[in-house]
Amino acid sequence: MKQEQIKTLIDALAASDLAELEFSENGSTLRLVKLSAMDGARAASDARRPSAVRRAAPSAMQEASAPPMHQADGLAPLHGVVHLQPAPGEPPFVQPGQAVEAGQLLCVIEAMKMFNEVRADRAGTVLQVLVHSAQEVEAGQPLFRFE
Repeated sequence: MKQEQIKTLIDALAASDLAELEFSENGSTLRLVKLSAMDGARAASDARRPSAVRRAAPSAMQEASAPPMHQADGLAPLHGVVHLQPAPGEPPFVQPGQAVEAGQLLCVIEAMKMFNEVRADRAGTVLQVLVHSAQEVEAGQPLFRFE
């Protein structure tokens, strides 16, 4: 599914009276859920902290109970702005030389004002972080090198 298709579906949902929309294509399913006014206000107030926004307002590409995006190969799963730490001035999620466990948060990618967690698929050691925080990344771009 292409990013343009996803944006079109998001716009269609926003312009409609529907509360949610589900679209399937080529074995992939996208479920969009419209935030209520109360959830939207809470998400807006937490916008400075990507991890808090992720808990308060699930990504348009993932429902709350869906597993987060996993990238054991260290590639960006989508186009967006990468955040390597939860908030400015805080320590990064992972650093070179650090051992990571399967499911551990590696970074957050902001795409279309939604924060998407990128987690490790398996245990390993981070050899190198290949991007800088607030850098725009393309889908498939290397983010990390693992041992």
